Amino acid sequence: MVRLKCIINYDGSQFSGFQIQPKKRTVQGALETALTKMHKGEYIRIQASGRTDTGVHAKGQTIHFDSAYDIPLYNWKQALNTLLPNDLYVKEVEYADDSFHARYDVIEKEYRYYVWHESEPDVFKRNYAYYFPYELDIRSIQAACDYLEGTHDFTTFSSAKATTKGTKERTLYQVSCEKKGSEIEFIFRGSGFLYNMVRIIVGVLLDIGQGRRQPADIMDLLAKRDRRLVGETVPSEGLYLWNVRYDEKR
Repeated sequence: MVRLKCIINYDGSQFSGFQIQPKKRTVQGALETALTKMHKGEYIRIQASGRTDTGVHAKGQTIHFDSAYDIPLYNWKQALNTLLPNDLYVKEVEYADDSFHARYDVIEKEYRYYVWHESEPDVFKRNYAYYFPYELDIRSIQAACDYLEGTHDFTTFSSAKATTKGTKERTLYQVSCEKKGSEIEFIFRGSGFLYNMVRIIVGVLLDIGQGRRQPADIMDLLAKRDRRLVGETVPSEGLYLWNVRYDEKR
């Protein structure tokens, strides 16, 4: 029995999220269907670094699974990509230690969120960036980003539907915002993220960019630990799971 670790890309616009669901097209469902075909009907379960919601994309999702097959890594990649739909691609396959776990061994995740900042929408970006036509002060947003870095309790920035048990304290190593032409790129790197955390934070940052809040308000919102104090969660189409890091020994 071998354990294989895979880095996968997917366009989330036509998936009902990552986690398998009855009668719905999911990333996990597509991967497990392909692996079951490869294993001649034997069900192969995968484990992922985390679940993504409907419409969320991934440039660097990581999964692992166990197999009794001993075949070259290149053949694994080729066989899986032959069986997978064209909006899901296995980028890398490597052997992992038997104790490796795609979820529990994560030391850092990176998410990116894209906003299309123009007076008119681009229909070709409608599934890949959030259309936001309103005037923004990017410098105010950047100032607010600084307050989010470090270790905080992010209860205010977590969905009320979250099932997370225990602490909601997380460490963000990088929170940044840059405008490149008509596109605004937000980057979030951290030890872990709560349910909808990035999308709720982006909504607050856009409020700050519009002058509805001040950058320093971030500290007060963190301290109050109340989701009701902030607005709606921004849409999923702008969100990408960009990269997942593990200890090099793993």
